[in-house]
Amino acid sequence: MTHNQERLQKVIANSGVTSRRKAEQLITEGKVNVNGKVVKELGTKVTPNDDIEVNGVPIEKEAPEYYLLYKPRGVISSVSDDKGRKVVTDYVPETDKRIYPIGRLDYDTSGLILLTNDGSFAQELMHPKHQIDKVYVAKVKGIPSKEELASLTKGVQIDGEYLKAVHQRVISTDRKKNTAIIQLTLHEGKNRQIRRMFEALGYPIDKLKRERYAFLTTQGLQPGDCRELTPHEVKKLRKAADENVN
Repeated sequence: MTHNQERLQKVIANSGVTSRRKAEQLITEGKVNVNGKVVKELGTKVTPNDDIEVNGVPIEKEAPEYYLLYKPRGVISSVSDDKGRKVVTDYVPETDKRIYPIGRLDYDTSGLILLTNDGSFAQELMHPKHQIDKVYVAKVKGIPSKEELASLTKGVQIDGEYLKAVHQRVISTDRKKNTAIIQLTLHEGKNRQIRRMFEALGYPIDKLKRERYAFLTTQGLQPGDCRELTPHEVKKLRKAADENVN
């Protein structure tokens, strides 16, 4: 499988040498070398192993960084927010790298989210064909029947979108309070997917948390805690993505 291929102008821009537009201009002017050869094609893809020179000067490669954040509720899965609300990158330890979240969790959803500056790693994990398990726990108002829950794994059509869970199981029910706690596993997370699925059944979600991402769990973490992934964990995530390709 080809790892880490990105467009040349993007790699140049990410290295901080110049803007992407200027990088494109330098490429077409023949001022960029890849592995000792002049490259003038704008769509050229390169990997981290390629040696790139701009105007004869090698570009610095940004070292990849990988983080696991236990996102609290009320935080935006973005690098900035025009309303001044807290964003996931506020929790990342001090770094000069351009870190961004892999996928997203809704504002009101807590739980695990990964952040990185490695574009190809992010693409690998987000691609639906790689079937990475994402396990959520939902507290819903009302107690769905077995048949209703079974419909979630069969798949439901909502607003023209096909939404489907891979597994579901009831963790507990509270007849007095008329609530249920249900665990759901997804492979892809479409916008507000779990909330929309339960709302369609008539059971609004009170609380939602993503408690597992592949083999990573919230164990030992409090909301707001962020840590670097170990090289072994990064390797395991890549392997999980590779193994699950259909």
